[in-house]
Amino acid sequence: MPHIHNNKIWSMSFIFVVIANALVFMIFEMLLPTLPLFVTALGGGASQVGLVTGMFMLSAILIRPFAGILVTKFDKKLLLIFGILIIALSTGAYYLSTNITALLIIRLIHGAGFGLATTYFATLAAEIIPKERRGEGIGYFGVGETVAISVGPMIGIMTLELYDFQRLFFGGMAVLLLAVLMALLIKRSPQGRDLDKQERVKVKLYEKRVLFPSLLIFLIGIAAGGIMSFFSLYAIEKNFTHVGLFFLFIAAASFVIRIISGKLFDVYGPSVILIPGSILSIAGLVILYMADSDGMFLLAAVLYGFGFGAIFPALQTWCMNLVGEHEHEDAMASFFNFFDLGIGGGSFILGLVAAELSYQAIYIVASIVYALVLVVYIGYIRGRTAS
Repeated sequence: MPHIHNNKIWSMSFIFVVIANALVFMIFEMLLPTLPLFVTALGGGASQVGLVTGMFMLSAILIRPFAGILVTKFDKKLLLIFGILIIALSTGAYYLSTNITALLIIRLIHGAGFGLATTYFATLAAEIIPKERRGEGIGYFGVGETVAISVGPMIGIMTLELYDFQRLFFGGMAVLLLAVLMALLIKRSPQGRDLDKQERVKVKLYEKRVLFPSLLIFLIGIAAGGIMSFFSLYAIEKNFTHVGLFFLFIAAASFVIRIISGKLFDVYGPSVILIPGSILSIAGLVILYMADSDGMFLLAAVLYGFGFGAIFPALQTWCMNLVGEHEHEDAMASFFNFFDLGIGGGSFILGLVAAELSYQAIYIVASIVYALVLVVYIGYIRGRTAS
């Protein structure tokens, strides 16, 4: 009997994918502000903190090009479960590390698990969502991520204030094992399994067809790296005390805009999202540069949240739409690697800007990067129209 394709997004499998993905991101974000404290507790300095972050990103980036080949050999759902299990066990194992070397080895393994899991989460979500509603579905998929990113650091800091590193790491592991359980409950369609078995030529360092949207997400990653890495220090410089509220406003704005932007993408394509999204982000970053009151900081957070929250899932969906249904792993591997490289490179470059000029200067540079996104994209459309 032929499979009857329905147009519904919210199946139980989609809900499990959204929640499990959100839990993985929540624990990842929970460790961002707390792991550097653990490094110093083990006797490490600032350079070791940087190494711990860099090692994680390096292994995530190096493993992703293999994601497409792996699904031809093993079931995608099993690979996702394996990826989450690596993350869960690594999170618990941090507590057992007695020196920086041991911590770096665990971080390397953790990054590989994260690289695989993030790729397969996105591609399984795309497989479950009806193709004609992919922009909308990916927007909803990212909402869980957005909420998790905003509460994760807060949970990490509060856990350390109330308890200790043991509860932090083992508690994180318990949450991730819950994500494993949810991944086990995801049901795949026979078509999805058939697509995985289609022959892939080789391991792709990047997917050429998604190079343009990947370049845009790389630039956006540079700006995002500046906001994530240096905002707390900029807030101290400006006597702004509501750092948690700033990130909460970004998350809330991203949440609201994703409910609308995905539907618009499905009907009108990328331009209706990327052009206004870039303008809103530029406005938010310029206001952040000029901010001298709580109201201005929070307005900047809302505008930036609207911009980034609309652009990220739009570029993600665009990448998937540019390749065949059986090549989503290659598209997502390129997408996430370019974004991670942008964040890593952005943190480094904007750190130099802060050292030479000021933390405030970071946000003018970040707004110039977004202006570049806008100019490059408009140039791309004009080139396509002319040809």
